[in-house]
Amino acid sequence: MEESSSPMANALMGGLPFGVKRRGQLYPGEDNYFRQNPKVTGMAAEDDAVILNPYSSLSEQEKQAVARNEAARVHMRRSETKPSFALTEDQRRQFAGTPYEGNEQAMRETIAARIFSGDPSGGEITPEQNSFLTMLRALAGTTR
Repeated sequence: MEESSSPMANALMGGLPFGVKRRGQLYPGEDNYFRQNPKVTGMAAEDDAVILNPYSSLSEQEKQAVARNEAARVHMRRSETKPSFALTEDQRRQFAGTPYEGNEQAMRETIAARIFSGDPSGGEITPEQNSFLTMLRALAGTTR
């Protein structure tokens, strides 16, 4: 399929925002990881592609949301678009006992990606977070 130069047209054709690619073929280590971790639904792979867990029982709509979330993470990783907003105490509590605990930037990027993809686990959105989201959506060429 030929790629469009418009981010919005790319998204409408089933592509991911920010020009991020979705890789269907998993590397052996990725496949093993997903097989052992079926609750991990997808990830922004080291090659800046989005990969989804084939062992997950997500619906097609849920897979699209995960792919959008991971595309936002890839974009933040490879660009200067980094969130610097404050986190709420409720948002911080979400990361207690996880590898992100104590890593403020990873927590901010995770919350931003969740909000971008419409994942309600992003928590209560502050005005500062909403401003970042508005800018991120503009960069993606989307309003939602």
